[in-house]
Amino acid sequence: MLAALVAASVLLLAAPGSATASTKPGGTSTTKPKADGSRPAHQAAKEAKPRAKKAAAAGTANAARGSTPRKAAASSAALQEANGAEARLIAVYELFGRGQARPALAKARDLVRDYPNFQLAQLVYADLLATQVPPAHAFSDASGIARLRSDPAMAELREESQRRLQALRDRPPAGTVPSQFLALSTRSRYAIAVDASRSRLYLLENSDKGLQLVADYYVSVGKSGIGKVAEGDARTPLGVYYITSSLDPKSLRDFYGAGALPINYPNPYDVRRGKTGGGIWLHGTPPQQFARAPLASDGCVVMANPDLKQLLRKVQIGATPVVTARSLQWISQPQAQKEAQSFTSAIAAWKDARANGNEAQLKKFYLPEFQRNNNKKSLEGFSVLHDEVEYAQGKRVQFKDMSYLHWRDGDETMVATFGEVFEGEKSGRTRRQYWLRQGSEWKLFHEEILG
Repeated sequence: MLAALVAASVLLLAAPGSATASTKPGGTSTTKPKADGSRPAHQAAKEAKPRAKKAAAAGTANAARGSTPRKAAASSAALQEANGAEARLIAVYELFGRGQARPALAKARDLVRDYPNFQLAQLVYADLLATQVPPAHAFSDASGIARLRSDPAMAELREESQRRLQALRDRPPAGTVPSQFLALSTRSRYAIAVDASRSRLYLLENSDKGLQLVADYYVSVGKSGIGKVAEGDARTPLGVYYITSSLDPKSLRDFYGAGALPINYPNPYDVRRGKTGGGIWLHGTPPQQFARAPLASDGCVVMANPDLKQLLRKVQIGATPVVTARSLQWISQPQAQKEAQSFTSAIAAWKDARANGNEAQLKKFYLPEFQRNNNKKSLEGFSVLHDEVEYAQGKRVQFKDMSYLHWRDGDETMVATFGEVFEGEKSGRTRRQYWLRQGSEWKLFHEEILG
């Protein structure tokens, strides 16, 4: 078994290096091809130690260099210490990459002691143990090595390793935000963005200084990938959502681990496009499992339990937005404000039309199929325009706590959440509106009165 792990370790540690090498200018790889399984087993075992070290030098060290701020990444957001287990795993990689095998081994031993269900850490620990085995004492088990190579579980661990290292090498530029967060009220203390291409969940804290990345975590998504369309398709939905509740782990099966945070899939935009299904949660893992493979859920976003526990302490029900994207684009906050301008103008014009009491003018802002609070009646089926004008009574109104979540996927939509307070009053409604861009104009197709 040890011989098999030796060979697996070579593959595992070489994988990140291969990825790193391929990103060098000119695309010339400096990492040698993988070991040929047809070679005599004793030869593979004999070469395991130096190749593991060499692979570590090419893979782990490159990964370490990749995660070390360089000129292009000097302003990138650093890995946050909040993610303890992963940070410790990366520290092991870095030590080994610098040729400090014994300190790396000691740290790996401590890591698997503290997280015995962390399978990837266990494999890295086995890697490091293997490098301590003199070649003359290595096992020769070619068939075992071949079986291990073909084991889907081993391929999943390699993929998990690559996703973690990729996300840690390619840090979001400092001072940037996911392009969906054009504006966020300070009533939303935190925001969440999932980048499926990196198997990564980013947690951003919102303050008077704007959104700032404070932590990020490895996650798994649907076993069939992303872009959920129908119930049972095992895909994770793409879009902008909100956390709707927090489920007590005592009320759940062990399968969901430390708890679960449902999101409002399908949202009104999903419903408009005929998407079905539900029960999409951010949740943890069973006790015997630290993390799942990158593509492993039935559509939910799955995190390690220690990571989920940190998240559970941050989220606000109904106020924490969740973006799930194929690949996040990070933009500067001034750019986000600039991109929000066309919509800001539209919603201000909607407010003015309502205050003017002109139903014909106000109607221009609505699509015929507009619905409120899931009322199946269309705009023509109920007196929303009359209600709006009557509700406003020509008073001046102030919008406050504005949040704009932007989504593009062929169509362009905006989810706007805000409170309104009429002149002479101290409180008012909180609305969440769904707008669709048609040409140069924004049109309302759904609204929820939150309170």
